[in-house]
Amino acid sequence: MIYTVTFNPAIDYVVHAKELNFGMTNRSLSEEIYFGGKGINVSIVLKELGFDSKLLGFTAGFTGDAIQKGLSDMGLDTDFVRLKDGNSRINIKIKSTEETELNCQGPDIDDNAVATLFNKLDLLSDGDILILAGSIPSSLPSDIYEKILQRISNKSVKTIVDATNDLLLNVLKYKPFLIKPNNHELGEMFGVELKTDLEIETYARKLQDMGAVNVLVSMAGDGAMLIDEYGITHRCGVCKGKVKNSVGAGDSMVAGFTAGIQNGDYEYALKLGTAAGGATAFSDGLAKKEKIKELLKTL
Repeated sequence: MIYTVTFNPAIDYVVHAKELNFGMTNRSLSEEIYFGGKGINVSIVLKELGFDSKLLGFTAGFTGDAIQKGLSDMGLDTDFVRLKDGNSRINIKIKSTEETELNCQGPDIDDNAVATLFNKLDLLSDGDILILAGSIPSSLPSDIYEKILQRISNKSVKTIVDATNDLLLNVLKYKPFLIKPNNHELGEMFGVELKTDLEIETYARKLQDMGAVNVLVSMAGDGAMLIDEYGITHRCGVCKGKVKNSVGAGDSMVAGFTAGIQNGDYEYALKLGTAAGGATAFSDGLAKKEKIKELLKTL
């Protein structure tokens, strides 16, 4: 079973406007509503690729009810911890001449709720996959990723961590199966600016030396690089298309890689991840399987 964790799910309210004028009344051209959060995005794209997953995390209030119902209506298996107070967040994303976002805080998560989540994680079994993605809400301890990986360290669970800086570096001792920094985040972790493939590969291997089993580096318009567990470097170019959407492309890459690696073929996993990421970037919402298949054929 594949599990995804989203600490701070959201309703993403996407508004399209011809232009945005601050201090004035603005009118939209159209609107869409999506259920967001990095782990949720991963699960949605996994579903498109034919893989079921269980969604863990926290929801609260009437917005939390809407998130759970919406995801269930999409055929997703939700097992969120319900918080007593507050409301799950609504994020406003305005797409006009420029893309503007207002991401809200979300509810406080107390110790009892965290304990309930940990009890759910205790049910994971050998062979399961756990995907941790995104930032940590301010009400949670900054070492929550470490605590989760430590808690399941006695089981043969493959962990995938999509995070940055210390949040990522501090879990490497637990040997995550996959980590996915982008090239800029990789440089920031070591205080350097990476400009060439050789430099990116060198520092990706440093992360592998520190404990990561596989290191996937996304490089936006320059494609992606994977250093696999056997020390082999795989390189994939970028998909061609018109970029419409910057939200969820990295999550889609994680989903595509996770789906692709089920047969043990790292080259295919990298290509499927790249195609899934591109399919989201070229769509108004998250990737659909038809678009993923179309782009996969071009790689």
